[in-house]
Amino acid sequence: MSFSPPQRLIRADAWRSLVRLLMTVVVLLAVAVRPVAAQSILRDAETEALLQDMMDPLLVAAGLQPGQVRVHLLGERSINAFVAGSQDIYVFAGLIDAADSAEEVQGVLAHELGHVMGGHAIRINDGAKAATSISLLSLLLGAAAIAAGGGEAGMGIMMAGQQAALGKFLAFSRIQESTADAAGAQYLSKAGISGRGSLAFFKKLQNLEFRYGVKQDDDQAYGRTHPMSGDRIQSLREVYVVDAAWAKPADPAIEQRFQRIKAKLQGFISEPERTLRKYPESNTSVPARYARAYAWHKSAYPQKALAEVEGLLATAPEDPYFLELEGQVLLESGRPKEAIPPLRKAVTNSRSQPLIAALLGHALIATEEPANFPEAEEVLKTAIALDNQNPFAWYQLGIVYANKGDQPRAALASAERYQLEGRQAMLALRNADLAMQGLPEGSPDWIRAQDISLVARAEVERERKRR
Repeated sequence: MSFSPPQRLIRADAWRSLVRLLMTVVVLLAVAVRPVAAQSILRDAETEALLQDMMDPLLVAAGLQPGQVRVHLLGERSINAFVAGSQDIYVFAGLIDAADSAEEVQGVLAHELGHVMGGHAIRINDGAKAATSISLLSLLLGAAAIAAGGGEAGMGIMMAGQQAALGKFLAFSRIQESTADAAGAQYLSKAGISGRGSLAFFKKLQNLEFRYGVKQDDDQAYGRTHPMSGDRIQSLREVYVVDAAWAKPADPAIEQRFQRIKAKLQGFISEPERTLRKYPESNTSVPARYARAYAWHKSAYPQKALAEVEGLLATAPEDPYFLELEGQVLLESGRPKEAIPPLRKAVTNSRSQPLIAALLGHALIATEEPANFPEAEEVLKTAIALDNQNPFAWYQLGIVYANKGDQPRAALASAERYQLEGRQAMLALRNADLAMQGLPEGSPDWIRAQDISLVARAEVERERKRR
């Protein structure tokens, strides 16, 4: 049976529409899963400490223990945050930059905690399954209609089914977001934190929608993953303004630390020219000096960076993070010996903060003086004992072991590093197997190498099947 040209065109257009719709469903599901491995995680001791201190009162309000949910910083400039796994919150650098106060970020953290407590990262599969059931049923019915000779009717059934599936998934997502909004408001209230910041941040999002022409009428709500910002603001305002914490002043210590972190992050991720425009040298505040120190360091002006650090240390000589920055600038400017004293002091003053300790270990190794390697081994082992999720620390410890001639443990350290970095399963497997060959069988290190080998081998096999 042949089709006339107009019918063929109609059918081709229908297929293209169906493909676009299916692609939309796939993209939305991919966004819902949000693979963290594809993101760039920023590790900074001061930032992580602040985010956790901002998070802990909310955790207690939710009935959890401090530190039970961890907050991670991603290096992307999007104004976004999400939950991955069951108890990990990821905040984008762009969100920190867009926020004007710590309370705004705490409003976002409270919302994300609502997702955690609701198990939304896990339950998203429920919404996907429901949508997939509709989708598959429509495909089967449409295929049956086409087989019976009703080509256009079959295509209509398929497309209607895909649209229904997409709508069901989006409705499921909007319900989760509304639930997280309500839960976040409760956590802020119980923690004694005003909802002013939450409303202010939602207003920022609404302004962005206005700027980019996103319509706010009810007809547009059907195709959104989140409720309309205006509706969210109205609903939350009714809750916040009557809350006892509404007029409570913000925590001045947290706010001061937040402004430091915001400026520090600006200096780290932005182009130096932009940072120097925002924080001119006439501004001698701590946040401004912090931002300029990173801008000058990125621009390869170490002396100007060190001058800003000196200004910071003049205000707080014992501040471990200012000392850490001084050591970092010296180390990365090719002066590792000079970096050691401030870094040693930073490690002591921070009570062996693992990220700072790893930097000290790096400086000790960078001197290439054998006398410094025992201290490097000690501080790196301490750093890993406190935080074994730092691939840089494992890399440095591997250098120490290789320098000692302990190749099996050097290989194990490399296996740990490659496993943490992700997308390096083959290298993790090779190094783990090499470590097992030289370590005493059944020893703790041998067992650890075996664990890495098993996980890495499974990942390599999965990758081969995908290809």
